Amino acid sequence: MEKVWSILKRQKYRIVGAHSAVKICHWTKQSLTEGRVCYKQRFYGIESHRCLQMTPSVAWCTHKCLFCWRPVEYNEDAPAKYDDPEEIIEGCIEAQRELLSGYHGFLEKVDINKLKEAENPTNVAISLAGEPTLYPDLSGLIEGFRKRNFSTFLVTNGTTPEVLSSMNTYPDNLYITLPASTKDTYEHVCNPQISNGWEKLNESLELLPKIKTKRRILRLTLVKDFNMGDIGKYSKLIEKANPDFIEAKAYMYVGYSRKRLEVGNMPTFEDILEFCKKLEEESGYRAIDSASDSRVVLLSRD
Repeated sequence: MEKVWSILKRQKYRIVGAHSAVKICHWTKQSLTEGRVCYKQRFYGIESHRCLQMTPSVAWCTHKCLFCWRPVEYNEDAPAKYDDPEEIIEGCIEAQRELLSGYHGFLEKVDINKLKEAENPTNVAISLAGEPTLYPDLSGLIEGFRKRNFSTFLVTNGTTPEVLSSMNTYPDNLYITLPASTKDTYEHVCNPQISNGWEKLNESLELLPKIKTKRRILRLTLVKDFNMGDIGKYSKLIEKANPDFIEAKAYMYVGYSRKRLEVGNMPTFEDILEFCKKLEEESGYRAIDSASDSRVVLLSRD
């Protein structure tokens, strides 16, 4: 475990308790220093500088995806004992403030009022690393953030439909990542650590229309030369999931993914637009917005 912690700390993660972590998002930094914002602000009204990017399961996952920015080579077993949601929330907010403290030394570049707001986040993205649904009190974690008036985003790889079906509290935005249109591509791209990952993902897609939450979103993480084909098969999976929105987003050549993929595997924004034109023809969803700097297109049902 020490090896994992050492790597994560070098990557500017702040470890919280036994198994959680926080990292200041690129777009939080950009919002503070350049006034540029994340596509989540553009699409959903989330203030980039007030977003807390965290995970309750930093070092364990059911996938070892080629496109993951984390050092998946060091996946750990789930811990024997889990931290309480309140401990995690308080620890994450404090970690966010500590990570932001260095910006007080650059006030010629940073709006002090905006920085103070950033130290009191209002949105949580439970998506940083690992598979958050492996944390056994995920509902309690979401409830705790909601009591603090946070909006909540959860990103899952869909391999734990039993968790999604039994949650007491759902996030405002529930994302399922759809990384492939066929089982063979899924197994190559995601390297699942369970034998029935594709089947579990499909169970989650079937479950998604039944979940009552503000927004249900499919995230298509697209890697050039790996998973951008078989658009008709993507469309059938989308029909099964019936999401409110689809985010078709380019894989980004960052972190440890650079040890597994080439920079040429990162689609251009034009590649994503072309993919979405074909997806529109197949799926009945239509592009309603985009953000070129994040290489992402938002699609919605007609």
